[in-house]
Amino acid sequence: MPNQKIEINGGNVVYETLGDQGEFIVLTPGGRFSKDIPGLRPLAEKLVEGGYRVLLWDRPNCGKSDVQFYGQSESHMRAETLAQLIAKLDIGPCIIAGGSGGARDSMLTTMLYPELVRKLVVWNIVGGVYGSFVLGSYYIVPSILAVRGAGMKAVSKIDEWQERIAENPDNETRILEQDPQAFLKLMLRWLNAFVPKPGQTIPGVEDEMFDNITVPTLIIRGGENDLDHPKRTSLEVSCLIKGSTLIDPPWPEDAWERAGEDRASGKVKRFNMFDTWVQAAPAILDFLGR
Repeated sequence: MPNQKIEINGGNVVYETLGDQGEFIVLTPGGRFSKDIPGLRPLAEKLVEGGYRVLLWDRPNCGKSDVQFYGQSESHMRAETLAQLIAKLDIGPCIIAGGSGGARDSMLTTMLYPELVRKLVVWNIVGGVYGSFVLGSYYIVPSILAVRGAGMKAVSKIDEWQERIAENPDNETRILEQDPQAFLKLMLRWLNAFVPKPGQTIPGVEDEMFDNITVPTLIIRGGENDLDHPKRTSLEVSCLIKGSTLIDPPWPEDAWERAGEDRASGKVKRFNMFDTWVQAAPAILDFLGR
């Protein structure tokens, strides 16, 4: 089904569904990437072939959806959005799956709205000092520097927000209408989520929240030397989610590093690490079918 829009918390969320029968899987990519990032759709199509329907969505601040600025962290905002999306489309309780930032969004949604989730599948879980600092410095700090220096006009000129405006021109007005001081306060709060703290295995989420995840959970661990999605973080999350299933990655241990090297060398125009995600389809389908 082609792109559709639904209003949630005063902003439009763009989504689409694949497949015409079976249980719904909500599939979420990482970063601020859209549902159209290369690599995500092949995985979705394999899951459809396995007998499921898949919901792909552009989270707030991703793809063609409206930008939104509220919440304890950006992931908390997205979890609230996803909960309302599932409820409004009347597809819950459903399966929630995601990688990288999408894994964090999926876990947090399950923690906060457990009644909407039947099973959980996550991979490429971000954690550790390096991984958390990189996210904060890449996604949050530029907006802080811009708004402090020259207000919301400067924020709208940042590459990250220029991409959102290019995909959805209404976002320019939504950004410019933000109160600079309120925006700065929010960005500082969002940045704080990425400061590693004792008792927070994943950024901005207290470990005790993992007690709320009681559904069957599959964790595909991070690669051996992946600094962005550490193996250690996957192991810690598997300990925190009681009864979870932890498996080795179905892609090469160094897949993330090699993709980064390709990007740095200019071999690819964009970071297409997600191209390997389709390799997880058999393991995911096996887990869901148990």
